[in-house]
Amino acid sequence: LALLLAVAMPAGAAGDWDIARLMDILSRNKSSDARFVERKFIALLDQPVESSGELSYVAPDRLEKRTLKPKPESMLLDGGMLTLERGGRKRSLPLTDYPEVGAFVESIRATLSGDFKSLQRTYGLSLEGDAAQWMLTLTPSEPRMAQLVQTIRIGGSRGDVTSIEILQADGDRSLMNIQKTGRADKAPAS
Repeated sequence: LALLLAVAMPAGAAGDWDIARLMDILSRNKSSDARFVERKFIALLDQPVESSGELSYVAPDRLEKRTLKPKPESMLLDGGMLTLERGGRKRSLPLTDYPEVGAFVESIRATLSGDFKSLQRTYGLSLEGDAAQWMLTLTPSEPRMAQLVQTIRIGGSRGDVTSIEILQADGDRSLMNIQKTGRADKAPAS
């Protein structure tokens, strides 16, 4: 899951770079499209499982991940509903019925929309780097979420998200590399 965000704004002075500034830049993104390659490293397997496809984000709360290889499947998050489609079967889940899934999904969506308050409700946040190359680390603050996820590391450059790494509590991890494509609408810079 993840997305690219397209705001090619010059960063302020290095001293101005903090989570508030990052969230402000990300909040200006209204929509974006990207390609992704995701590698899942699972302890029981000798080699990572690789998938690739397309991502689409429309502010404030629509996120779609279309996996094209190795097998077509899709995941659509629209408001509070998560819809999964695989092998011709479709299943919709209200996130209110699955709070841990909701918290995980919200970590990506809230980052893409620059929603600092939503992130703070469930995660401790730390930011490394500068506007040209940053890494936002989310650490679950709720014990039930911490039983599933150790950390989520979202990397980027300026207003573009370029990677999402998820370190699970059981030691497995996934790394999604994201490359922006075509459409990228943004609000005018202020």
